[in-house]
Amino acid sequence: MYLTDRITIDAPRRTNDGYMAATVKVARTGIQQYLPSEVDPKNEHGMRDRGVVRIYRPEDEVFSADSMATAAHRPVTVDHPSEAVTADNWRKYSVGMVGGEVARDGDFLVVPMAIMDADAIRAIESGKREISQGYNCDFDWTAGVTKDGLEYDAIQRNIRHNHTAIVGLARGGHELRIGDDMPDIKLTQIVRDGVPVDVNDAAKIIIDALDAKLAAASTQIGTLTATVSTKDGEIAALRQQVADAAMTPAKLDAAVASRAKVIDAAKRIFPAIVTDGKTDAAIRKEAVVHRMSDAATMDDNAIFGAFTALAASATVTDNKTADAVRGVVPQGDAIKAAEAAHAARRKSMSDAWRDKAN
Repeated sequence: MYLTDRITIDAPRRTNDGYMAATVKVARTGIQQYLPSEVDPKNEHGMRDRGVVRIYRPEDEVFSADSMATAAHRPVTVDHPSEAVTADNWRKYSVGMVGGEVARDGDFLVVPMAIMDADAIRAIESGKREISQGYNCDFDWTAGVTKDGLEYDAIQRNIRHNHTAIVGLARGGHELRIGDDMPDIKLTQIVRDGVPVDVNDAAKIIIDALDAKLAAASTQIGTLTATVSTKDGEIAALRQQVADAAMTPAKLDAAVASRAKVIDAAKRIFPAIVTDGKTDAAIRKEAVVHRMSDAATMDDNAIFGAFTALAASATVTDNKTADAVRGVVPQGDAIKAAEAAHAARRKSMSDAWRDKAN
């Protein structure tokens, strides 16, 4: 695995030839953060959906003799080239060289460095002071916790240095830089997804603006989601109403038959009733109130029950009979005639039963 790591340059001085020389911290122990695309590009270890991957660099790996030996006599570049630096492309990328005296300083790996390229020196003097190591390593994908209680996702093994790049911002921290006596780039720490990140003022202004736009967009999305949800409810209700109102031929026949039954029953109870333009409920209530004056205060259920009972006992069995009654009896006497006919019918049926029994 080929990686690039970041750190910074220290105590620079100019030589008589105009070169820049410095003793530089180029690597350190501890946990450093990498993008999933850097350390698990094929998602072979399930890191693709992580914001960052925490990689532990134990001191026995950083300061192993084999690893430290590869930090000596490395080419220095401005930023990282798109490929490892070799004898074939050294002239294309190199602006300087790391010396051979590699040493440990606490948690840091320190090397002497010389920058020969004038443009690179001007970049350093203008504030581009930090260093990022380009190196190969193996990953031990065993998660764990350091002795300081910090969690990590994997361990770097067999670290082999390739080149040292001068960059604007180091992964390894600001102690890894060229020249403590040189002007610092002002950095501010922000936290994203629980991860602290140091950025310069310009980057922070851009990030803050993006955060504000994201917050506004989130609010707008919440409002639109609520509006859409409300409209969905309205649409569902309207669809149900349309479905309920859909009148198929079968439904139409059933509705006509039901209406006819209500009218027929109402006229048996109250032959003079006018049903045109009235709902079924209104027809039932008018018929019942005609026969039962105290029914005016009944609720719909009570009216329905009374209507059913009255209709079952009514003697006028069809509209033809009602019409006949209305034709031969003055309108005001229609009800009395209907009731007299009903009484005569009941007596006739009663007498017929008795005659047959005798």
